[in-house]
Amino acid sequence: MVSPDSVRTVMHAADIARALTRVSHEILESNKGADGLVLLGIPTRGVTLAERIGALLAEIAGASVPVGALDVTMYRDDLHRNPTRTPRPTSIPAGGIDGKTVVLVDDVLFSGRSIRAALDALGDIGRPAAVRLAILVDRGHRELPIRPDFVGKNLPSARSERVNVHLAENDGIEEVTIAS
Repeated sequence: MVSPDSVRTVMHAADIARALTRVSHEILESNKGADGLVLLGIPTRGVTLAERIGALLAEIAGASVPVGALDVTMYRDDLHRNPTRTPRPTSIPAGGIDGKTVVLVDDVLFSGRSIRAALDALGDIGRPAAVRLAILVDRGHRELPIRPDFVGKNLPSARSERVNVHLAENDGIEEVTIAS
């Protein structure tokens, strides 16, 4: 059990909202608009973040962007260490991903293994024109050569620390914390 003294809040609700707004603008700028974009969130919190970014893109660009979910559980290379993961539904928007710019959305980028699994899963679904990566928190410590295109906050941390993202829709509270 982590003592309350060893947990510090590094992002509050307003910080998260600001970061997602900035990321949304960067996505639109990079793509030169909303045409051909598809957002795929990685469960659990990545789906929530993708839905929020989708709403922001619609507000900013005046055009809706399809949002879906991409479960990567069965593509992970660490199932032998944590076999109790429950697969979540994958939902690909009606137009599919072929020829589209897919933006994978997740809450925390750490080793890069979830994103590697997401790339494998995408290959089984279709062939996007490009794949981009949007992350709320990049904490470093990559084990694979994966780099996000859009980052809400770079948060250097020790390997022994745990970064926790809490979103209102999932957790009833809105914050990012680091636990020692």
